[in-house]
Amino acid sequence: MSPSIDVAELAAAYATKSPQDILKLAFDLFGDELWISFSGAEDVVLVDMAWKLNKNVKVFSLDTGRLHSETYRFIEQVRDHYGIAIEIMSPDPALLEPLVKEKGLFSFYRDGHSECCGIRKIEPLRRKLAGVRAWATGQRRDQSPGTRSQVAVLEIDSTFSTTERTLYKFNPLAQMTSEEVWGYIRMLEIPYNSLHERGFISIGCEPCTRPVLPNQHEREGRWWWEEATHKECGLHAGNLIAKQ
Repeated sequence: MSPSIDVAELAAAYATKSPQDILKLAFDLFGDELWISFSGAEDVVLVDMAWKLNKNVKVFSLDTGRLHSETYRFIEQVRDHYGIAIEIMSPDPALLEPLVKEKGLFSFYRDGHSECCGIRKIEPLRRKLAGVRAWATGQRRDQSPGTRSQVAVLEIDSTFSTTERTLYKFNPLAQMTSEEVWGYIRMLEIPYNSLHERGFISIGCEPCTRPVLPNQHEREGRWWWEEATHKECGLHAGNLIAKQ
């Protein structure tokens, strides 16, 4: 791999290229050191594209302990369909147990979702990314006008980089629309989460996700009791910084 990567130049050069081209760039730069983040939702498209480029693709997923049963089954379905290992990252009990003991299982309805997401999502992700040079996510610009409309296809991960290590983040699906994602899923008949058949679009933890009504934006089904511009759990906190 090149010792230095001009992120701005590559992001501009690949801004209008296909997701496959962006993934190929990621593999060319980082090879088997690239990790794919899989949430158990529409980013199965990202897994499918990456697997077709590299059968040894490395995939991880966050198990918050509060996912829908359908999501757990879907993760296993994807594991079996592609014949890949999916590394599951779980919350640290030393952090989770005091929260539950002190505040119960539904404190986020009262206190906001940041504390719970910090323990169930951000800490396990930080632990995972501590040993990673580059990762790819299924973020799309149309997922959240409030926080994701400016998502770049390649960026330095300002949230999880450290002074000792630069972490590179690819967003190959950034330009894809929901319609294009579902066209891909249906055309190639790849697995998808059965919750999508029940009106769920953006799928997270069970207590914090609900179906959306016709003409509602997909992120309105997430943390519906909070302000729309705060609807990031912290995994992509750089999006909030970019909007300020």
